[in-house]
Amino acid sequence: MNLIIDVGNTSVKVAVFKQDKVVELAFFDKKRILSEVKKIVKKYKISIGIMSSVALISKMKLEKLQKTLKLKLVSSKTKVPFVNLYKTPKTLGVDRIALVVGAVKNFPQKNVLVIDAGTCITFDFVNKESEYLGGAISPGILMRYKALKKFTSKLPLLDKKKPNNLIGDSTIESIHSGIVNGVVQEIDGVIEQYKMKYSDLTIVLTGGDTIFLSKQLKSSIFANQNFLLEGLNEILIFNENK
Repeated sequence: MNLIIDVGNTSVKVAVFKQDKVVELAFFDKKRILSEVKKIVKKYKISIGIMSSVALISKMKLEKLQKTLKLKLVSSKTKVPFVNLYKTPKTLGVDRIALVVGAVKNFPQKNVLVIDAGTCITFDFVNKESEYLGGAISPGILMRYKALKKFTSKLPLLDKKKPNNLIGDSTIESIHSGIVNGVVQEIDGVIEQYKMKYSDLTIVLTGGDTIFLSKQLKSSIFANQNFLLEGLNEILIFNENK
């Protein structure tokens, strides 16, 4: 069995894979990463794992994790089953690397656009030749709500909510309409731009806001909240077989 660890900006997501199937899935705060990983490793007697992190983890915690199991850390130097044509490969986020691997694994010889709707909204495109061309980065839904609160003196911080109407009839409804409709129109618009260039486009939506957004988008998509974890598992398998 493989242990897959995704350290995000807000929390840690962990999965236990048996080959390519998820056996257990867990979420917790970054402060608990060491204790929670030890519990899972002991429960399933896991010896190998992989971790991607877009947040800082102390050197001490990292060393303790590596003593718990054989742990591979994803970086720009990690061997992957695609050709990276990004002009600044060292700056490409490890989460985006994993998403591209997931696309290549699940949709071989396809043009794939992966949209990760989390803290940030990222767009990553890999063509049918398994060449990664790049994509885009945009503020996520929660970030947009927080920005309105932070950079104004009177607007409130709200929890995300699908707007009742396009035309907001109150300040609260106007915020929901502006943010949520703005994100939906942005994603739909980007998809249409890609479709104009690649008519045979496969679209994957993943990330924390997958369920919230999936039914609001016009385009036909594959919604998979665990897509990044699947990509990490494939990176581990790919490197173990080298």
